[in-house]
Amino acid sequence: MVWNRAGEDQYGALLKKEEPGLNLREKNMANILIVEDEEVIHELIKRNLSLVGHICHSAFDGKEALECLADKRFDLMILDIMLPKEDGFSVMRQAKGQPTIFLTARDSLNDRMTGFSLGADDYIIKPFEMLEMLARVEAVLRRTQTSASTFQLDKVLINFDSRQVYREQELLELTPKEYELLEVLVKNRNIALARERLLELVWGYDFEGETRTVDVHIQKLRKKTGWENRIKTVYKMGYRLEAGT
Repeated sequence: MVWNRAGEDQYGALLKKEEPGLNLREKNMANILIVEDEEVIHELIKRNLSLVGHICHSAFDGKEALECLADKRFDLMILDIMLPKEDGFSVMRQAKGQPTIFLTARDSLNDRMTGFSLGADDYIIKPFEMLEMLARVEAVLRRTQTSASTFQLDKVLINFDSRQVYREQELLELTPKEYELLEVLVKNRNIALARERLLELVWGYDFEGETRTVDVHIQKLRKKTGWENRIKTVYKMGYRLEAGT
């Protein structure tokens, strides 16, 4: 059970170690709604999901969760069952098509069958291991985000399938590297990426040029997309695309 400081330290150490194959820092960012009324558990989940780059939104009862769902669409909802005002099953019945992981102490077969019959993507029983929960979150996101083929911010629309970018419905002329750099920034939005890391992701590990190459392409992307105030320079490090929540 990882509801304590020791569990956080274990996970933090794993992040710092960055063992090959784990790639915990390189997941695409997702908007995740956490619906949990126990504040300690809620904050622990939120802190760990934020560490790997996800944007977390909070609801502490069923009614608040439904209000959040009415306001926007989330990539994933982590949902307790025993909630004040409206229970998790009731929330799930009204959250049509919302990717969801139940996280609950209710471990009976009947409860699990009910959760899956309502459309849950996974069902995690408390107490739980934080690393296992993170792995399950990533597994669900891999399955559910494969259909997300477009991204829109301000007046820019990106079609990942066709690799085309539009600004105010006009097709932008981007070079292959400009597009790849833009896609990396979008899929890691709100995360600061070092120039060296951008070189690796876009130009490859064997690229022998200088980090100045990144700066030049960033300047061109800012001008073409109109994201001068969106693509931020991170002092002495690299760049970050600010996309809000």
